[in-house]
Amino acid sequence: MNFIILGIMGNNQKVVVLTGAGMSAESGLKTFRDANGLWEGHDVMEVATPQGFASDPNVVLEFYNQRRRQLLEVSPNLGHTALVDLEKDFDVSIITQNVDNLHEQAGSSHVVHLHGELFKVRSTVDENYVLEWKKDLVLGDLDPNGHQLRPHIVWFGEMVPMLETAIEITLKADILLIIGTSMQVYPAASLINYIPRDTPIYFIDPKPNVRPADYRNLSVIPKTATEGVPTLVNQLLNG
Repeated sequence: MNFIILGIMGNNQKVVVLTGAGMSAESGLKTFRDANGLWEGHDVMEVATPQGFASDPNVVLEFYNQRRRQLLEVSPNLGHTALVDLEKDFDVSIITQNVDNLHEQAGSSHVVHLHGELFKVRSTVDENYVLEWKKDLVLGDLDPNGHQLRPHIVWFGEMVPMLETAIEITLKADILLIIGTSMQVYPAASLINYIPRDTPIYFIDPKPNVRPADYRNLSVIPKTATEGVPTLVNQLLNG
């Protein structure tokens, strides 16, 4: 399958990549939410809100412990590694909604996590006290001042601290790649509005919910990450 490469050459052009759950699904990680508003069998209000944590911290901590254990058992897929290859000729920045570290494991140099990171925890009081953390987190794990630690995850209703950084990156895009995201979760979905006019956009998703007519210079690639990303990257590198 060939895509239209709109006069793109390398020479350190800026490629901004927005990734969502579909990027990691083929590595074996379950998607963030299903159509019923559940997150791996849990109501998101129970495990992904400050209120849920305050109501039953044990349930929330164990939910993320399970996800952390799962992440330790999976590996980057061909989509992740293809984005690393893109760095040969392009200045690549990845803005991800995913809390896994599969982009980093694959070797990507510049990754911004909008929704936090599963392998980090932070203080419930001092949000700047952040630790690398790959084991289970339980009640009684405290910061130096005796405050409980929590997952370093942006829960529903919380500010997205990396949003301004993501906007600054998106404003400089020469090319935009959108991979495995419905573009319906805000504020991440708003980033497409910050790209410079006439920036080529490539939307990769097996069930795309956008059409070429929806945005200027949009190419829709109805493929999974492991199929669509390597093919597009190859064409960008050799275009």
